[in-house]
Amino acid sequence: MQSQEFIRGMLYLSLTVVGVPGNVAIIVAFLLLLYQENCLLPADAIILHLACVNLLVVGVRCLLETLASLHLSSIFSDLGCKAVIFVYRTSRSLSIWLTFVLSAYQCLSIAPPGSRWASVRTVVTQYLGLVFLFLWLINTCMSTAAVLFSFGTQNDSSLLNHGINVQFCYVHFPSKLSKQANGAAQVGRDVVPMALMTLASLIILVFLYKHSQQVKGFRSSSRGGGGESGVGGGAELRAAKAVVALVTLYVVLYGIDNGLWVYTLTVRKTMRSPLISDLRIFFSSLYAVLSPVVIIASNRKVNGRLRCRVQLMRTQEKPMPG
Repeated sequence: MQSQEFIRGMLYLSLTVVGVPGNVAIIVAFLLLLYQENCLLPADAIILHLACVNLLVVGVRCLLETLASLHLSSIFSDLGCKAVIFVYRTSRSLSIWLTFVLSAYQCLSIAPPGSRWASVRTVVTQYLGLVFLFLWLINTCMSTAAVLFSFGTQNDSSLLNHGINVQFCYVHFPSKLSKQANGAAQVGRDVVPMALMTLASLIILVFLYKHSQQVKGFRSSSRGGGGESGVGGGAELRAAKAVVALVTLYVVLYGIDNGLWVYTLTVRKTMRSPLISDLRIFFSSLYAVLSPVVIIASNRKVNGRLRCRVQLMRTQEKPMPG
């Protein structure tokens, strides 16, 4: 085994070891919540869906890349490449769009009751299932190029033009135009939700700033007149801060990913080294790995369910007194 492949395998292994348990923990926590309360709030349903697609990103791409790099399994035949790249691209783009949906819903959640935006939030809540279905359909359709143009690694000179080297697979486009058109579609699919979620986050940040100013006003007035020093909406504020953290994480990591992707599109011939593609996959998968950490640290529902589960397991492990 070459040292480069070993390092590559260990990097993907580190993503797998952190990402799989983190996303599974979130899924288990919300399934426990659903079992106990028979319903999920819209924001909780979005986070649960986000954790599921992030688990697909890490499990399908990082785990299989680890096994292949360490020569533990060989699954990257033509059919294997088509399946892995298709599932990865679909789940990756779903992760992006679900982060936007989460940020947009949180932005609507801080709208004052009775306003037009509060009415929009009610409509989104009613049709959230259709929103999920639409996102699945549109992102699945936009990933069909992976099925048409992906192949296993071959020593074929025809793959040197209009292709992308992803170590164990090649994505070979029939022409320069098709490569650039597919690349532009993928960049657009990422940049549109990036711009929208950034706008939503800016609105949330303005709200948080105004809220902090109100809190200072309440505190100063309470010192003088003995009034109440707090304001409601603590849960919404925590959720808003968590969403801003997720969006910031997304913009940084996927910004690097898309920058590398644009560079790949400008290269005339297929690069013999998969380094650029590896960096793209690493940074985009890093979001699926780190976002569960942000969610677990900031979401009290997830935190509470996981702590209760751990305490229950510890209690069951204690020996009964004789």
